Amino acid sequence: MNLKEKIIEKLLLFCSLVTILTTLGIILVLLVQTFKFFSEVSLISFLTDTEWTPLFQNKRYGILPLLSGTILTTLIAVVVAVPLGLIIAIYLSQYAHDSLRSIVKPGLEVLAAVPTVVYGFFALEFVTPLLQSVLGPGLSGFNALSPGIVMGVMILPLVSSLSEDALYSVPKNLREGAYALGSTRFQTAWKVIVPAAFSGISVSVILAISRAIGETMIVAIAAGQQPRLTFDPTVPIETMTTYIVQVSMGDIQHDSIEYRTIFAVGITLFAMTFVLNNLSFWLKKRYQEEYK
Repeated sequence: MNLKEKIIEKLLLFCSLVTILTTLGIILVLLVQTFKFFSEVSLISFLTDTEWTPLFQNKRYGILPLLSGTILTTLIAVVVAVPLGLIIAIYLSQYAHDSLRSIVKPGLEVLAAVPTVVYGFFALEFVTPLLQSVLGPGLSGFNALSPGIVMGVMILPLVSSLSEDALYSVPKNLREGAYALGSTRFQTAWKVIVPAAFSGISVSVILAISRAIGETMIVAIAAGQQPRLTFDPTVPIETMTTYIVQVSMGDIQHDSIEYRTIFAVGITLFAMTFVLNNLSFWLKKRYQEEYK
C-alpha cells in the first residue's frame, strides 16, 4: 500500500470516527444534564404526571402532555402521508411512463427542500383558516390538525420516493410471472409487488414517522404552546420540540431545573427516534427479499 492510499484510508477512518464521536458527545451531554434533572424530580412523576408546568409557580413535571401532543401531530401526518405516498409510489413504479416518472419524482422531492418555517406559516395562515371555514369556529386558531396535515405533506416525498425505489427494484420476472398467471396490473401491484417490497416500504414509513416526531418549526408556529393531555386535534397543544424551542429562546436561567427540563425532554425524544430507527433496521433485515 503506497502513501497516498494510506492517507486516504486514515482520512476515511477519521470521518467515520467523527460521526461516532459526535453522536456519543450528544448522548453524553443529554445524559449528564438529565441525571441532574432526575436528581431533583422523580422519574415516576415525570412519566406519569398529567400536567407539565415547569415554567409556572405551581411546578409539575409530567411529560405526558408533551408526549400526547407529539404523538397526535405525528399520527395526523402519517394518516396523510402514508396512503398518498404509497399510492404515488405504486403509480410511478407500475403505471407511469419513464418520461413522466422522471418529471414527477423530482417534482415531489422539491417538497422536501421547502424550509419548514415556510410550512409553518402556510399551516397557520392558509390551512387553518381553510379548515375553520369547513369545520366551523370549533377549530382553534392554534391546533394540532393543521400542522399535522402540513407535516404529512412535508414527509410525503420521503414516503413516496423511498417506497417507489423499493417497488421499482422488484425484479421484472415477478411481474411477468403474475401477468402470465392472469393477474391484472392492479392485482400484480397490490398482491405481488407491494408484498415483495414490504421491507423498503416499512423502512420509508418509519423514517417518515421519525422525521415527523422531530419536526419543530411547523408545530412551533401553528400548534400553539399549551401543553395538555388530549387527543383532540382541534385545540392548541404543545409538542416536545416546541417546548425545547420555547425554553431555549426564553429568559430561563442556565443550570436551573427549569432549564434542565429541555434535556429530559430531549433524551425522551432521542429515545423515541432511536427505537424507531432500530425498528426500521430490524424490519429491513427481517423481511428483505433476496432475488437471484
